Amino acid sequence: MIVLDGVPVASRLREEARIAAATFSPAPSLRVLIVGDDPASEAYVASKTGAAREAGIRAETVRLPSGAPSGDLLDAVRKANRDPTVDAVLVQLPLEAGHDDFGVLDALDPRKDVDGLHPENVGLLQQGRPRFVPCTPAGILALLDHYRVPLEGRRAVVLGRSGLVGKPLAALLTARDATVTLCHSRTRELAAVCREADILVAAIGRPGFVTAEFVRQGAIVVDVGINRIESLEAAPESLRRSERIQNAIAKRGRALVGDVDSDDVSRVAGGLSPVPGGVGPLTVAALLANTVRATRLRGEGEERRAR
Repeated sequence: MIVLDGVPVASRLREEARIAAATFSPAPSLRVLIVGDDPASEAYVASKTGAAREAGIRAETVRLPSGAPSGDLLDAVRKANRDPTVDAVLVQLPLEAGHDDFGVLDALDPRKDVDGLHPENVGLLQQGRPRFVPCTPAGILALLDHYRVPLEGRRAVVLGRSGLVGKPLAALLTARDATVTLCHSRTRELAAVCREADILVAAIGRPGFVTAEFVRQGAIVVDVGINRIESLEAAPESLRRSERIQNAIAKRGRALVGDVDSDDVSRVAGGLSPVPGGVGPLTVAALLANTVRATRLRGEGEERRAR
C-alpha cells in the first residue's frame, strides 16, 4: 500500500508560495479573524499564520472574545475589506453559536476571500473557472496529482457534503473528468456505494467511521478527518484496539485520528493518506497559494483601473 504523505507535497507548495511572495512589494498580507478561544481553532490559526510568515507573507490575527456580538464580527470583516493593506481575509470556521455563517461569508470581499466560500466564488468554481479553490479540496487534488493518481474516467466517491470540502471537491473532480458520487450519512447502503469507488475521500467528521467494509480492493483512500480522542472510552470500539491510539492517549492524554480506521483500511486500500501528515499540511499550503493569488489579482485590478 502507498502512503499518501502530504508533507513533501506541502513543502514544495510552500516553497513555491515563498518564491512568488518575494516578487511583491509590499509583501502579500493575510488577516485571519477568529471568535472565541476554542483550542482547536487557535491551533489551526497559529499553524496558518506561522506558515504564512515563513513564506514571507505578512500575517495578523484579529481575535474577538467568546460571546462577542455578531455585529462585531461583521464590522471586523468590513474593516478588512476596506483596508488597502490587506490582500486576503480568512474567517476561522466553525463560528460560535449565535453567528450567521452565511451572513459573515456574504459580507466578505470576494476578491479577498481566500477560502473561496463567498457565493460569487462558489459560483465561479461550479462554472469551472475558479477564482479561489477552497484550501482543503485544492490540497487533496495536489496530493492525488503528486502521487499520479489518474482521475479521468475513474469513479470517485466523496463521503461528506460540506460546503468547505465535499461539495467543492466534487466539482473539482468532475472538472477533471472523474465520475463523482457525493454521499452523506443518510445515503442508503452507504458502505456498498463507497465500495464502488476507485478513489474514496472521507470527510464526514466521524472518527474511524470508514472501515475496510467501505473500501474496494486497491482503491485510493484520502482521509480528510481530524478528530481528537481524549480517552479510549470515547473512541469507537474498533479504534480502541489500536496500539497507536492506546499509546498516544497514555502518553499525551489524547490521540489525533481521521475519519478512516487506518489499521483496518490499510489491509485492502492501494493508497491511504495518514492522519496527521496527510491532507492537513496541504490545506495550509493551499492557503498560502491563494493569498499570493489574491495579491496578484488585486494588483491586476488596480492596474486596470489606473489605465
